[in-house]
Amino acid sequence: MSTPSDGEHALEGHWALITGAGRRIGAVVADTLHAAGANIAIHYRSSDEDARALQSQLEARRADSTLLLQGDVLDTPALPGLVERLIAHSGRLDILVNNASSFYPTPLGHVTEADWDDLIGSNLKAPLFLSQAALPHLRDSKGLIVNMVDIHAQRPLRDHAVYGPAKAGLVMLTRQLARDLGPEVRVNGVAPGAILWPEEGMSDAVKASIIRQVPLKRVGDPMDIARTILFLAKDAPYITGQIIAVDGGRSTGW
Repeated sequence: MSTPSDGEHALEGHWALITGAGRRIGAVVADTLHAAGANIAIHYRSSDEDARALQSQLEARRADSTLLLQGDVLDTPALPGLVERLIAHSGRLDILVNNASSFYPTPLGHVTEADWDDLIGSNLKAPLFLSQAALPHLRDSKGLIVNMVDIHAQRPLRDHAVYGPAKAGLVMLTRQLARDLGPEVRVNGVAPGAILWPEEGMSDAVKASIIRQVPLKRVGDPMDIARTILFLAKDAPYITGQIIAVDGGRSTGW
């Protein structure tokens, strides 16, 4: 992704691959980058209906500007194929957003090896191996990798003995990649706080307790994450190796 030479920093002609883009935060990131001119490779695992609906929405805005990529990020040998399918279609890759993630509690005494493989695999292993597969193309475009981290990479979340360490590892991976891949490729992380509640298993009392810890006294919106990634893509050519917390100030109390 060429360093912009004017104040527009447009993403026209660029291609972004976003994992887990069919729904929730990933879909909002896809829509936001697309609105800024980027073409989008919409990766999904099982959210076929959501991914196709998003593709239709984006294609209505700009024809021939998307590609659907179905696959499981836990299938490490298949990750280069995702990149190859995109390159065969577009000829380039400018932005990789490692967004796909598993999240659920693993209380000590009940952790299984399957939990480990899933949570470490989706949150740490897949970002490494997908970034590695994308590297030649990102070097060609002077591109950007954005890893979706979590503020709980910094402070443990009770009963998440695997997820927290996985995200902490992703923080170090982000910094390591930034050090190793500069100057051609920038690598940063975005660490959400309370943006979207989990789809199940969180009581109203717990939600209220979390909000009390947030200086802005409210939950965030997926657009807060999407705008941060857009900033990194368009307006931050001298930022690499950084983790940007988007948490309403919650981590200031840590």
